[in-house]
Amino acid sequence: MSAVYINSAACISAQDTLNDNFFQNLNPQNSVQILKAIEPNYKEFIPPAMIRRMSKTVKMSSVASHYALEEAGIENPDAIIVGTGMGCSQDSERFLKNVLENNEEFLTPTFFIQSTHNTVSGQIALGLRCHAYNFTYVNTSSSLEFSMLDAKLQILDGEAENILVGSTDEQTDRTMELYKLNNTIKKEENLPVDFLNSTTEGVIWGEGSSFFVLGKEKTETSYAQLKDIQIINKLELAETKQFVEEFLAKNNLTNEDIDAVILGFSGDLESDVYYKNPSELFPNSALLYYKHLSGEFNTASGFSTFMACHILKKQEIPEVMRINSVKKTEIKNVLLYNHLGGKDHSLVLLEKA
Repeated sequence: MSAVYINSAACISAQDTLNDNFFQNLNPQNSVQILKAIEPNYKEFIPPAMIRRMSKTVKMSSVASHYALEEAGIENPDAIIVGTGMGCSQDSERFLKNVLENNEEFLTPTFFIQSTHNTVSGQIALGLRCHAYNFTYVNTSSSLEFSMLDAKLQILDGEAENILVGSTDEQTDRTMELYKLNNTIKKEENLPVDFLNSTTEGVIWGEGSSFFVLGKEKTETSYAQLKDIQIINKLELAETKQFVEEFLAKNNLTNEDIDAVILGFSGDLESDVYYKNPSELFPNSALLYYKHLSGEFNTASGFSTFMACHILKKQEIPEVMRINSVKKTEIKNVLLYNHLGGKDHSLVLLEKA
């Protein structure tokens, strides 16, 4: 079977991930309720007249996808696939606010048209004048994983050679208010957060946009080989070890073959227990975490995939991500495990390109 490579990776996040030196300047955040993305100067990439009409997630995705395509040396991909949990929620809120304030009369359709989840992939395609396959997955925390699985299958089936795959989510004022009310977001009195040993519920909420070019051929810019993806909606706590073990066995690997494991510890007492059991399977692997850098959100796994790509390419692990002190002479296989609130569990296996 032919391979699928990640040939470029670009990310806009709460870290300065568009900067070449971001690896040395990662800045953990554990004392705020909401983490905002560090945004680029959009005028360098998008005409000013268009910027005014774009929501934050569309702008972030337009720039991240531009960087990903440029790095891979691809002008027009064979497909565009985007995963998002919340979609263009800023425009959704604006439209609903107009409905209420205007008593459902004299409504402009702009916010409604731009509020659909597939606005992001559509806007990228319009900018590129790309008429190829265009699809959006909305599967909460496994939205990116479904997008990558789709891309992987298309490449292996010979339907495409280079596919732009991305994930994106933004914050909105009203949604953040509701998340505070239902304790999704940490209460202020429970800050700062100990991400690995939290005794309270709730998370620090983030946002961001990550884009990758998946290709059939290995290139000079290749970061990793996308070996396999496994997704399951519901998982009992006692089943997590088996979930991981069966995934490794399917790929003819043992726990000793995994050099680094990236876990999605979010600081939420109730859901973080899912990461404890699998981590016990890897006493000789470097255990890492990342949501103290990105925050928790539907497609936070985009940030972890971006970090995994750089870890494999640089053969270096940032100290700020380490859970244990295990160090490897070579990092060949990286396993990513993520879920959101104990649902939609995903495993992604990356191998050094």
